[in-house]
Amino acid sequence: MNVPLFPLNSVVLPGGRIPLQLFEPRYLDMLTQCLKEDRGFVVVLLRDGAETGKVAAFYDIGTYVRIIDFKQLDNGLLGITVEGQSKVSVVRSWQQEDGLNVGDVECLLAEDLLTVPTRYAELPSVLRALFRHPVIRDLGMEVDYEDARDVGWRLTELLPLDKQEKQRLVELQNPLERLDRLNDLLEALEENN
Repeated sequence: MNVPLFPLNSVVLPGGRIPLQLFEPRYLDMLTQCLKEDRGFVVVLLRDGAETGKVAAFYDIGTYVRIIDFKQLDNGLLGITVEGQSKVSVVRSWQQEDGLNVGDVECLLAEDLLTVPTRYAELPSVLRALFRHPVIRDLGMEVDYEDARDVGWRLTELLPLDKQEKQRLVELQNPLERLDRLNDLLEALEENN
């Protein structure tokens, strides 16, 4: 599958939503094409560079997203909301003349559907607390607090973790490994406070 790539300083995973502001011509053109062809694009985490820069290095595991909403924002920019569909691997990437990154991607195998084990009972509670924040609540995401994938994906997106850690969590294919790592990270955050 050949798709546009959208390097960001944040991650989105299957079922997650993220609002974006578009103003660069390359991304406005990308949006037009995506809407016209009824297809999405891939959000990849920036490794080096800036979101608005022409040269950016990014990780090769990201998420294929679909546009679920768009509107003109008060600041005059175009705002869109995208929702993660599936994790993908960027097999090959290049930059078009207009600066848009594109690539050939392959879908990764779907993660196993597993229930959150009782030893991680605190993690859904932390997620519920995060979902009380108005900005997150306004995204209208559905969350299954018993699904280990859902809990791990949403915590990966929402917790204040550094980029490399977020990417490690994105790349894990076992939901219980992700919960285990998130549990350790939360314990470390609590000890530092």
